[in-house]
Amino acid sequence: METTFNAWDVSRYGGPDVLTSVSRPAPTPTAGQVLVRIRASAVSRADSMMRAGQPKFARLFLGLSRPRSGLIGTCFSGDVVAVGDAVRTLQVGDAVFGEAGLQFGANATHICVDETASVLTKPETVSYEEAATLFDGAMTSWHFLTRVAKVQAGETVLILGGSGSLGTAAVQFAKALGAKVSASASARNAELIKSLGADVVVDYASQDPLKDGCAYDVVFDTLGVSSFRATKSALTKKGRYVCPVLGLALLRDMLLTAVFGRKQAKFAAAGMSKPEVHRAELSEVLALMASNQFSPVMDRTYPLADLVEAHRYVETGRKRGNVVVV
Repeated sequence: METTFNAWDVSRYGGPDVLTSVSRPAPTPTAGQVLVRIRASAVSRADSMMRAGQPKFARLFLGLSRPRSGLIGTCFSGDVVAVGDAVRTLQVGDAVFGEAGLQFGANATHICVDETASVLTKPETVSYEEAATLFDGAMTSWHFLTRVAKVQAGETVLILGGSGSLGTAAVQFAKALGAKVSASASARNAELIKSLGADVVVDYASQDPLKDGCAYDVVFDTLGVSSFRATKSALTKKGRYVCPVLGLALLRDMLLTAVFGRKQAKFAAAGMSKPEVHRAELSEVLALMASNQFSPVMDRTYPLADLVEAHRYVETGRKRGNVVVV
Protein backbone atom coordinates (compact mmCIF):
# COMPACT_ATOMS: atom_id res chain seq x y z
CA MET A 1 0.00 0.00 0.00
CA GLU A 2 1.31 3.44 -0.94
CA THR A 3 2.24 5.66 2.02
CA THR A 4 1.52 8.99 0.31
CA PHE A 5 -0.85 10.33 -2.30
CA ASN A 6 -0.78 13.33 -4.62
CA ALA A 7 -3.48 15.99 -4.63
CA TRP A 8 -4.04 19.64 -5.46
CA ASP A 9 -4.33 22.23 -2.73
CA VAL A 10 -6.45 25.37 -3.02
CA SER A 11 -5.61 27.41 0.06
CA ARG A 12 -7.16 30.69 -1.15
CA TYR A 13 -9.69 31.88 -3.70
CA GLY A 14 -8.42 33.04 -7.06
CA GLY A 15 -7.41 32.06 -10.57
CA PRO A 16 -5.84 28.78 -11.72
CA ASP A 17 -2.44 29.80 -10.33
CA VAL A 18 -3.67 29.42 -6.73
CA LEU A 19 -3.65 25.64 -7.25
CA THR A 20 -0.63 23.92 -5.72
CA SER A 21 0.42 20.29 -6.10
CA VAL A 22 0.90 18.59 -2.72
CA SER A 23 1.87 15.19 -1.36
CA ARG A 24 0.09 13.96 1.76
CA PRO A 25 0.01 10.82 3.92
CA ALA A 26 -2.13 8.14 2.30
CA PRO A 27 -5.68 8.13 3.72
CA THR A 28 -6.90 5.08 5.62
CA PRO A 29 -10.57 4.17 5.25
CA THR A 30 -12.69 4.12 8.40
CA ALA A 31 -15.05 1.23 9.08
CA GLY A 32 -17.68 2.46 6.60
CA GLN A 33 -15.36 3.86 3.94
CA VAL A 34 -13.59 2.68 0.81
CA LEU A 35 -10.25 3.91 -0.51
CA VAL A 36 -10.30 4.58 -4.25
CA ARG A 37 -7.26 4.79 -6.50
CA ILE A 38 -8.44 7.52 -8.85
CA ARG A 39 -7.98 6.86 -12.57
CA ALA A 40 -9.68 9.98 -13.90
CA SER A 41 -11.32 13.09 -12.48
CA ALA A 42 -13.32 15.89 -14.06
CA VAL A 43 -12.37 19.55 -14.42
CA SER A 44 -15.56 21.54 -14.88
CA ARG A 45 -16.81 25.10 -14.91
CA ALA A 46 -18.31 24.40 -11.50
CA ASP A 47 -14.86 23.43 -10.21
CA SER A 48 -13.36 26.69 -11.49
CA MET A 49 -16.18 28.69 -9.89
CA MET A 50 -15.59 26.96 -6.54
CA ARG A 51 -11.85 27.62 -6.84
CA ALA A 52 -12.61 31.30 -7.41
CA GLY A 53 -15.23 31.39 -4.65
CA GLN A 54 -17.94 32.52 -7.07
CA PRO A 55 -20.71 33.46 -6.68
CA LYS A 56 -19.61 35.01 -3.41
CA PHE A 57 -22.57 33.78 -1.39
CA ALA A 58 -21.35 30.23 -2.13
CA ARG A 59 -18.55 30.94 0.35
CA LEU A 60 -21.09 30.38 3.11
CA PHE A 61 -20.74 26.68 2.20
CA LEU A 62 -17.17 26.63 0.87
CA GLY A 63 -15.48 28.80 3.51
CA LEU A 64 -15.77 32.52 4.12
CA SER A 65 -12.16 33.64 3.75
CA ARG A 66 -10.61 30.55 2.13
CA PRO A 67 -11.75 27.16 0.84
CA ARG A 68 -12.50 25.11 3.95
CA SER A 69 -11.61 21.73 2.44
CA GLY A 70 -8.18 22.78 1.15
CA LEU A 71 -8.45 20.35 -1.78
CA ILE A 72 -10.14 20.59 -5.17
CA GLY A 73 -12.12 18.34 -7.47
CA THR A 74 -15.58 16.80 -7.15
CA CYS A 75 -16.09 14.00 -9.67
CA PHE A 76 -13.90 10.91 -10.05
CA SER A 77 -13.62 7.32 -11.22
CA GLY A 78 -11.19 4.62 -10.19
CA ASP A 79 -10.64 1.31 -8.44
CA VAL A 80 -11.33 0.31 -4.84
CA VAL A 81 -7.99 -0.60 -3.24
CA ALA A 82 -9.01 -0.89 0.43
CA VAL A 83 -12.26 -1.19 2.39
CA GLY A 84 -13.28 -0.61 5.99
CA ASP A 85 -14.39 -3.45 8.24
CA ALA A 86 -18.09 -2.53 7.99
CA VAL A 87 -18.24 -2.19 4.18
CA ARG A 88 -20.55 -4.75 2.59
CA THR A 89 -21.52 -3.59 -0.90
CA LEU A 90 -18.09 -2.86 -2.37
CA GLN A 91 -14.86 -4.82 -2.40
CA VAL A 92 -11.24 -4.43 -3.40
CA GLY A 93 -10.92 -4.45 -7.17
CA ASP A 94 -14.31 -2.91 -7.92
CA ALA A 95 -14.28 -0.17 -10.56
CA VAL A 96 -16.38 2.76 -9.31
CA PHE A 97 -17.25 6.36 -10.06
CA GLY A 98 -18.66 9.01 -7.82
CA GLU A 99 -18.73 12.45 -6.29
CA ALA A 100 -16.56 13.70 -3.46
CA GLY A 101 -19.19 16.15 -2.21
CA LEU A 102 -18.15 19.03 0.02
CA GLN A 103 -14.99 17.21 1.13
CA PHE A 104 -13.69 17.76 -2.45
CA GLY A 105 -10.27 16.24 -3.26
CA ALA A 106 -11.21 14.33 -6.43
CA ASN A 107 -8.30 15.83 -8.41
CA ALA A 108 -5.87 13.48 -6.70
CA THR A 109 -4.45 9.98 -6.89
CA HIS A 110 -6.55 8.61 -3.99
CA ILE A 111 -9.69 9.46 -2.06
CA CYS A 112 -11.64 7.94 0.83
CA VAL A 113 -15.44 8.03 0.53
CA ASP A 114 -18.27 6.52 2.53
CA GLU A 115 -19.75 3.32 1.16
CA THR A 116 -23.16 5.01 1.37
CA ALA A 117 -22.01 8.17 -0.47
CA SER A 118 -22.70 9.06 -4.10
CA VAL A 119 -20.69 6.15 -5.50
CA LEU A 120 -21.71 3.61 -8.15
CA THR A 121 -20.08 0.61 -9.78
CA LYS A 122 -18.68 1.50 -13.19
CA PRO A 123 -19.97 -0.60 -16.10
CA GLU A 124 -17.24 -2.22 -18.20
CA THR A 125 -18.61 -0.50 -21.29
CA VAL A 126 -17.98 2.96 -19.79
CA SER A 127 -14.40 4.25 -19.74
CA TYR A 128 -12.86 5.75 -16.61
CA GLU A 129 -12.66 9.11 -18.40
CA GLU A 130 -16.35 9.04 -19.33
CA ALA A 131 -17.42 7.85 -15.87
CA ALA A 132 -15.52 10.68 -14.19
CA THR A 133 -17.73 13.22 -15.96
CA LEU A 134 -21.15 11.71 -15.27
CA PHE A 135 -21.77 13.32 -11.89
CA ASP A 136 -21.22 16.78 -13.36
CA GLY A 137 -22.63 17.54 -16.79
CA ALA A 138 -24.73 14.43 -17.28
CA MET A 139 -26.40 14.14 -13.88
CA THR A 140 -26.96 17.88 -13.58
CA SER A 141 -28.62 18.12 -16.99
CA TRP A 142 -30.71 15.00 -16.41
CA HIS A 143 -31.78 16.35 -13.01
CA PHE A 144 -32.84 19.72 -14.39
CA LEU A 145 -34.67 18.34 -17.41
CA THR A 146 -36.51 15.51 -15.65
CA ARG A 147 -36.90 16.59 -11.99
CA VAL A 148 -36.97 20.37 -12.26
CA ALA A 149 -38.37 21.26 -15.71
CA LYS A 150 -40.19 17.91 -16.07
CA VAL A 151 -39.82 17.88 -19.85
CA GLN A 152 -42.56 15.96 -21.64
CA ALA A 153 -42.57 14.36 -25.08
CA GLY A 154 -43.60 16.85 -27.76
CA GLU A 155 -42.48 19.93 -25.85
CA THR A 156 -40.05 22.49 -27.28
CA VAL A 157 -36.77 22.94 -25.39
CA LEU A 158 -34.13 25.62 -25.90
CA ILE A 159 -30.69 24.90 -24.47
CA LEU A 160 -28.51 27.97 -23.95
CA GLY A 161 -24.86 26.91 -24.07
CA GLY A 162 -25.19 23.75 -26.11
CA SER A 163 -21.51 22.86 -26.48
CA GLY A 164 -20.37 22.53 -22.85
CA SER A 165 -20.55 19.50 -20.58
CA LEU A 166 -24.12 20.29 -19.49
CA GLY A 167 -25.23 21.42 -22.92
CA THR A 168 -23.99 18.43 -24.91
CA ALA A 169 -25.66 16.13 -22.39
CA ALA A 170 -28.87 18.20 -22.34
CA VAL A 171 -29.27 18.06 -26.12
CA GLN A 172 -29.12 14.27 -26.04
CA PHE A 173 -31.37 13.94 -22.99
CA ALA A 174 -34.04 16.33 -24.28
CA LYS A 175 -34.10 14.40 -27.54
CA ALA A 176 -34.38 11.09 -25.67
CA LEU A 177 -37.33 12.54 -23.74
CA GLY A 178 -39.11 13.22 -27.03
CA ALA A 179 -38.71 16.99 -27.13
CA LYS A 180 -38.06 19.24 -30.11
CA VAL A 181 -34.62 20.62 -29.33
CA SER A 182 -33.01 23.95 -30.17
CA ALA A 183 -29.58 24.91 -28.86
CA SER A 184 -27.34 27.96 -28.97
CA ALA A 185 -23.66 27.53 -29.80
CA SER A 186 -20.85 29.12 -31.76
CA ALA A 187 -20.68 28.46 -35.49
CA ARG A 188 -17.69 26.17 -35.02
CA ASN A 189 -19.74 23.89 -32.77
CA ALA A 190 -22.89 23.79 -34.89
CA GLU A 191 -22.14 20.44 -36.55
CA LEU A 192 -21.31 18.85 -33.20
CA ILE A 193 -24.62 19.96 -31.70
CA LYS A 194 -26.54 18.75 -34.76
CA SER A 195 -24.82 15.37 -34.54
CA LEU A 196 -26.10 15.04 -30.97
CA GLY A 197 -29.69 15.38 -32.15
CA ALA A 198 -30.54 19.09 -32.03
CA ASP A 199 -33.29 20.03 -34.47
CA VAL A 200 -32.15 23.66 -34.62
CA VAL A 201 -28.76 25.21 -33.80
CA VAL A 202 -28.57 28.98 -33.34
CA ASP A 203 -25.28 30.83 -33.74
CA TYR A 204 -25.44 33.15 -30.74
CA ALA A 205 -22.88 35.51 -32.33
CA SER A 206 -25.27 36.44 -35.14
CA GLN A 207 -28.73 35.63 -33.79
CA ASP A 208 -30.54 35.88 -30.47
CA PRO A 209 -32.43 32.59 -29.99
CA LEU A 210 -34.85 34.36 -27.64
CA LYS A 211 -35.92 36.78 -30.39
CA ASP A 212 -36.45 34.40 -33.30
CA GLY A 213 -40.23 34.30 -32.89
CA CYS A 214 -40.27 30.79 -31.41
CA ALA A 215 -42.01 29.91 -28.15
CA TYR A 216 -40.39 27.37 -25.84
CA ASP A 217 -41.90 25.20 -23.13
CA VAL A 218 -38.49 25.02 -21.44
CA VAL A 219 -35.41 27.22 -21.59
CA PHE A 220 -32.46 25.45 -19.97
CA ASP A 221 -29.75 28.06 -19.38
CA THR A 222 -26.75 25.82 -18.73
CA LEU A 223 -24.31 28.70 -18.21
CA GLY A 224 -26.35 31.36 -16.45
CA VAL A 225 -25.96 33.68 -19.45
CA SER A 226 -29.57 34.83 -19.43
CA SER A 227 -32.38 35.28 -16.89
CA PHE A 228 -36.05 34.51 -16.40
CA ARG A 229 -36.98 38.09 -17.25
CA ALA A 230 -34.97 37.99 -20.47
CA THR A 231 -36.53 34.68 -21.53
CA LYS A 232 -40.10 35.31 -20.33
CA SER A 233 -41.38 36.59 -23.68
CA ALA A 234 -40.01 33.47 -25.41
CA LEU A 235 -41.75 31.06 -23.02
CA THR A 236 -45.12 29.43 -23.67
CA LYS A 237 -47.98 30.12 -21.25
CA LYS A 238 -46.73 27.44 -18.86
CA GLY A 239 -43.08 27.74 -19.83
CA ARG A 240 -40.22 27.09 -17.43
CA TYR A 241 -36.84 28.80 -17.21
CA VAL A 242 -34.33 26.56 -15.42
CA CYS A 243 -30.70 27.31 -14.62
CA PRO A 244 -28.07 25.48 -12.53
CA VAL A 245 -26.28 28.75 -11.66
CA LEU A 246 -28.07 30.26 -8.67
CA GLY A 247 -27.83 34.02 -8.26
CA LEU A 248 -29.88 36.58 -6.41
CA ALA A 249 -31.93 37.44 -9.52
CA LEU A 250 -32.87 33.80 -10.07
CA LEU A 251 -33.73 33.40 -6.39
CA ARG A 252 -35.97 36.46 -6.58
CA ASP A 253 -37.69 35.22 -9.73
CA MET A 254 -38.21 31.75 -8.26
CA LEU A 255 -40.01 33.24 -5.26
CA LEU A 256 -42.13 35.59 -7.37
CA THR A 257 -43.16 33.03 -9.99
CA ALA A 258 -44.05 30.49 -7.33
CA VAL A 259 -46.87 32.87 -6.36
CA PHE A 260 -47.65 34.96 -9.46
CA GLY A 261 -48.18 33.92 -13.06
CA ARG A 262 -48.01 30.61 -14.87
CA LYS A 263 -44.51 30.95 -16.30
CA GLN A 264 -41.89 29.84 -13.79
CA ALA A 265 -38.24 30.24 -12.89
CA LYS A 266 -36.87 27.07 -11.30
CA PHE A 267 -33.72 25.83 -9.61
CA ALA A 268 -32.78 22.81 -7.49
CA ALA A 269 -29.17 22.01 -6.60
CA ALA A 270 -28.46 18.63 -8.15
CA GLY A 271 -25.29 18.21 -6.11
CA MET A 272 -27.13 18.72 -2.82
CA SER A 273 -29.54 15.82 -3.34
CA LYS A 274 -29.20 12.75 -1.14
CA PRO A 275 -26.86 9.98 -2.34
CA GLU A 276 -29.78 7.66 -3.03
CA VAL A 277 -31.22 10.29 -5.40
CA HIS A 278 -27.85 10.63 -7.12
CA ARG A 279 -27.58 6.88 -7.55
CA ALA A 280 -31.11 6.69 -8.98
CA GLU A 281 -30.49 9.50 -11.46
CA LEU A 282 -27.13 8.10 -12.54
CA SER A 283 -28.67 4.66 -13.01
CA GLU A 284 -31.12 6.27 -15.44
CA VAL A 285 -28.23 7.97 -17.25
CA LEU A 286 -26.36 4.66 -17.50
CA ALA A 287 -29.49 3.06 -18.97
CA LEU A 288 -29.54 5.75 -21.67
CA MET A 289 -25.88 5.05 -22.39
CA ALA A 290 -26.59 1.33 -22.66
CA SER A 291 -29.37 2.04 -25.19
CA ASN A 292 -27.12 4.38 -27.22
CA GLN A 293 -29.25 7.44 -26.43
CA PHE A 294 -26.47 9.26 -24.63
CA SER A 295 -22.70 9.39 -24.87
CA PRO A 296 -20.52 11.93 -22.99
CA VAL A 297 -18.70 14.29 -25.32
CA MET A 298 -15.01 14.26 -24.41
CA ASP A 299 -12.86 17.25 -25.28
CA ARG A 300 -9.41 17.09 -23.66
CA THR A 301 -7.52 14.82 -21.29
CA TYR A 302 -4.63 16.24 -19.26
CA PRO A 303 -2.16 14.55 -16.91
CA LEU A 304 -3.04 15.19 -13.27
CA ALA A 305 0.22 17.15 -13.03
CA ASP A 306 -1.21 19.65 -15.55
CA LEU A 307 -4.34 20.53 -13.56
CA VAL A 308 -3.53 24.25 -13.71
CA GLU A 309 -3.48 24.11 -17.51
CA ALA A 310 -6.75 22.19 -17.49
CA HIS A 311 -8.37 24.94 -15.38
CA ARG A 312 -7.00 27.61 -17.72
CA TYR A 313 -8.51 25.82 -20.70
CA VAL A 314 -11.92 25.46 -19.03
CA GLU A 315 -11.89 29.18 -18.25
CA THR A 316 -11.47 30.06 -21.94
CA GLY A 317 -15.13 29.07 -22.34
CA ARG A 318 -14.24 27.15 -25.51
CA LYS A 319 -14.37 23.57 -24.30
CA ARG A 320 -16.59 21.13 -26.17
CA GLY A 321 -18.09 18.74 -23.70
CA ASN A 322 -15.90 17.45 -20.89
CA VAL A 323 -12.33 17.86 -19.66
CA VAL A 324 -10.63 15.32 -17.40
CA VAL A 325 -7.25 14.74 -15.76
CA VAL A 326 -5.71 11.28 -15.41
